Amino acid sequence: MDAPAPPAPAKRVWIETFGCQTNLLDGEFARGEMDRIGYGPAAGPEEADLVVFNTCSVRAHAEDRVWSRLGALRERKRRDPSLLVAVLGCMAQREGEEILRRAPAVDLVVGTRRLADLARLVRETEETGRRLVAVRTGDFAEPVRDVAYRAERHRGWVSIMRGCAHRCSFCVVPSARGPQTDRDEESILDEARRLADDGATEIFLLGQNINTWGATLPGRPTLAGLLRRVHEVPGVRRIRFLTSNPMDLESGLLEAMGALPRVMPYLHFPAQHGSDAVLRRMGRGYTRARYLELAAEARATVPGIELATDLIVGFPGETGEEFAETLSLVAEARWTMAFVFQYSVRPGTRAAAWPDDVPPEEKSRRHRAVLDAQEAVERRILGARVGTEVEVLVDGPSSRDPSRMAGRSAHHQRVVLPPGAGSPGEFVRARVVSATARVLHGEPVARATAARA
Repeated sequence: MDAPAPPAPAKRVWIETFGCQTNLLDGEFARGEMDRIGYGPAAGPEEADLVVFNTCSVRAHAEDRVWSRLGALRERKRRDPSLLVAVLGCMAQREGEEILRRAPAVDLVVGTRRLADLARLVRETEETGRRLVAVRTGDFAEPVRDVAYRAERHRGWVSIMRGCAHRCSFCVVPSARGPQTDRDEESILDEARRLADDGATEIFLLGQNINTWGATLPGRPTLAGLLRRVHEVPGVRRIRFLTSNPMDLESGLLEAMGALPRVMPYLHFPAQHGSDAVLRRMGRGYTRARYLELAAEARATVPGIELATDLIVGFPGETGEEFAETLSLVAEARWTMAFVFQYSVRPGTRAAAWPDDVPPEEKSRRHRAVLDAQEAVERRILGARVGTEVEVLVDGPSSRDPSRMAGRSAHHQRVVLPPGAGSPGEFVRARVVSATARVLHGEPVARATAARA
């Protein structure tokens, strides 16, 4: 006789996450915490007793989407006052009480440094009916999470630091995430081991300026040393990290990448711009020439490494000549991947005091021009891979054609495979048969399970 099914949760939660990988990790933590206090997952916000928006503030568009979501809940909240609505993350930290003022549907605002208190605060809101704001700017201790709550069984995110010590003129992160706080090495390794024991074969180490991990810890350990220790964790087959600020990229880190086969040959280190004058206004701490020196050193030190970047167009005061320097850097730097953004004013940053003087239509034109130039570069790079073999870690069905499978190569390139070519978490050896500017298409040569390496 079959055992009776466990009772369905009495309450359900819908969590929507915006922004970066650190936010995705925080969303996984929130999911585990909500389960712990009796909230099962809802199929959508309309079925939820608790709706959580896990927010981003890096660009205005990300915040605008949250304000829109909150506005859409206003009528439902009027009809059903028992609905709870919470806002977490960077926007919560930055806006605080303003969210309660502008969004009557919101019951709870939890800043980036109060994440560990989330379950207690939800309970308090339930019990008291009061609208709460929990924001602070002091020390942050990384909460211990249940690693079972993650979106992909074969991949695990590990936050190794929070905040940033730099003050780039356009960036809201130091005010939203606070000053740099580094997590101790043993707790990082413990989480990596727990993830590997739970089936994760790829570990992503996360930090806003990850090159500087260890600067606030006794003895000042380095990211290079941490990579060597994570490399020894049984079951881990791939290690990645992001994001790296070029001003802090050191030879020792590149040497560790070149020496450790399970550290993937992929480096995301944002240039942000190609003009020295704009880089100075941005407060980036390096020149175009220095950036290109670092790119050359990375390629010479790490066999087969591919580079990725972030770029901003339309920064305050950006002239046509300065923009042209970004455009030329695209061809010279030869990035495999570039994330290109139109500048948007971020309150509280130094650049917010400067005229946002590049017209919107010109920002859009420059944005399109960079995307077109980058597409031409990517088409050449990916086209050169046709006929080669790559190892693909399968993620799941392709978003464009669910009958096919898709995953990532060691270089973090998207690879689409034929139907039945692998299951999520499997490693598939594939020969590249065609390529677009964004995706490789492969035919399987061999398959390997996600068994311990």
